Amino acid sequence: MTLTRRATLGAFAAAPLLATPALRAQTTVDITFNYPIAVGGPITRVIDGYCADFQKENPGITVRPVYTGTYQDSITKALTAARGGDAPDVAVLLSTDMFTLIDEDVIVPWDGLPGIDAGYLNGFYPAFMANSQTGGKTWGIPFQRSTIVAYYNKDAFREAGLNPEAGPSTWANQVEMAQKLTKRSGDTVSQWGIQIPSSGFPYWLFQALTTQNDILLMNQEGNRTFYDDPKVAEALQYWADLSMKYRVHPRGVVEWGTTPRDFFERKVAIIWTTTGNLTNIKTNAPFPFGVAKLPANRRPGSPTGGGNIYVFKAASPAKRGAAVKFAKFLTTPERAAQWGRDTGYVAVSPAAWETPTMKAYVESFPAAAVARDQLAGAVAELSTHDNQRVTKALNDGLQAVLTGRAQSVPAMNAAQAEATRLLRSYR
Repeated sequence: MTLTRRATLGAFAAAPLLATPALRAQTTVDITFNYPIAVGGPITRVIDGYCADFQKENPGITVRPVYTGTYQDSITKALTAARGGDAPDVAVLLSTDMFTLIDEDVIVPWDGLPGIDAGYLNGFYPAFMANSQTGGKTWGIPFQRSTIVAYYNKDAFREAGLNPEAGPSTWANQVEMAQKLTKRSGDTVSQWGIQIPSSGFPYWLFQALTTQNDILLMNQEGNRTFYDDPKVAEALQYWADLSMKYRVHPRGVVEWGTTPRDFFERKVAIIWTTTGNLTNIKTNAPFPFGVAKLPANRRPGSPTGGGNIYVFKAASPAKRGAAVKFAKFLTTPERAAQWGRDTGYVAVSPAAWETPTMKAYVESFPAAAVARDQLAGAVAELSTHDNQRVTKALNDGLQAVLTGRAQSVPAMNAAQAEATRLLRSYR
């Protein structure tokens, strides 16, 4: 989605015992920092600014990030580089990549690195740590984290006779609202009631529905999935019914990347997408909009999402020390609060929400707190060993049903059979 450019992050190397201060000051270590650009908004400029600020506070360290494209591109590039002996030293990758990175033996846990202690690790929201820890170790530091929220066009709500200050509260209520919001003339639809993207991250959007139907898709150890649970098929049937039964949702595959633009162009009244799009939508929506927690069925809820900071095994001790400094710099309460304001991602610690910056932002823009408040019912994003293939089995089943090529129950049974086959060796 963006151009990739090569970058380095330097750190002080360990100096000889008898080296002079001048010699120590001249010794640096280059560290690469891979960073994904996957959603709208001026995030590249924000990261550039943070790196410049970090360099001012740490004059012996230089930071020039490598922008690696989508999350999928980023994990592929990181693993390819690691296998070729040219691994990045620090990278922001999906939190769900944790098991893959562990299995590939390319990252080290943060526990025990100089400057990392329990007090620091315990400062993050537990919902975010669920995708950051396994086996008693912390493998990722939460940074670019999110939940899914509903955005809706308040003008469209008013035109349809709906309360513009309240989004859908239940699955049934969502259908009722979407029926009133859909504008149809014969076979032509000028405005859909609702749109849930099914490309890019279909499993993630679907996991919101399974969470609301009170079923988890995997166990904490990442070696079992529950795709064939009846509640999973029920959630998928609801998604399919939005288009095929209720006719309030576009048929077929709905593109992740164009969903915000469809919203801006009034082609759809309600969309589900990441809170990481909040600043993008706040900047570009040509109408007043609302942000709401996702509706409940058996319970409310959303999976968490987004990226963690990982430190790679190939990094030398000096580079790991610089990585710790940089991670702690990025996650200070003040900077986490500013990151939330700049991007729409969820500030990753309760302390960040107590800063004057965040308190003032929430007071002026209450929608910013919706994703945070949803963390109480959030679950870990789908993540397993052999994650890409296990997730692909689910995605293939989802798209088969959403395009009318399969029925929910057999599609989920087939996805489970493939996931069981892939995960058998990890049990």
